[in-house]
Amino acid sequence: MTTLVSIIIPVLNEAALLGGQSMYLTQLRTSSELRIVDGGSLDASAALAKSITPHVICTGPGRALQMNAGAEGSKADYLLFLHADTVLPENFASFVVALNTVRPDWGFFPVRLVPESVALSVVARFMNWRSKLTGVATGDQAIFVRRELFEAMKGYAEIPLMEDVELSKRLRKSGRPFIWRSSVRTSSRRWRQRGVFRTVLLMWELRLLYFFGVSPQRLHRRYYGK
Repeated sequence: MTTLVSIIIPVLNEAALLGGQSMYLTQLRTSSELRIVDGGSLDASAALAKSITPHVICTGPGRALQMNAGAEGSKADYLLFLHADTVLPENFASFVVALNTVRPDWGFFPVRLVPESVALSVVARFMNWRSKLTGVATGDQAIFVRRELFEAMKGYAEIPLMEDVELSKRLRKSGRPFIWRSSVRTSSRRWRQRGVFRTVLLMWELRLLYFFGVSPQRLHRRYYGK
């Protein structure tokens, strides 16, 4: 019998996260196929991944490249792309049942930023409102897509930034996304490191520049500062 969902997690030097989430990730294997894609980590990420799942793929760095490699060879009906610092909701088993019933082309989850604060709760609420209104999700929202549709669309564009936005814009041509009722919890570390207001401005700047045709390569340098 074909597995309904393949969960694909790209990692790069995330040994601490994998170690801390090993029990949770192992539990995901009870309802789904778990595929971890290491992008050439210099820490113990690959070794830890192999202790969690037999499906470990090693590639060069680049989130889009890694996610495409993780999707390749999967026979599941659906592919779900999950960031290493994002945790699926506790009712994920109910989500899998709903997928089998509704059979949407694609979709994503609402998001909560944790640890939370008043400011971060407002940011998350705005992110969820925007994505619902526009049908464009970020990678933090655990995009899922019917495997056959993903393959027909040739997967993620292998660009260094905005690969999730680019894919969403192509996917919404097939119809509105299916948005699950429960939120994923994603780490607020980048917001806390850079400051909430500064990060909001940076995200809007990047989206605006992308809209006006600035290359993902330049946006990547702007985001990472190199």
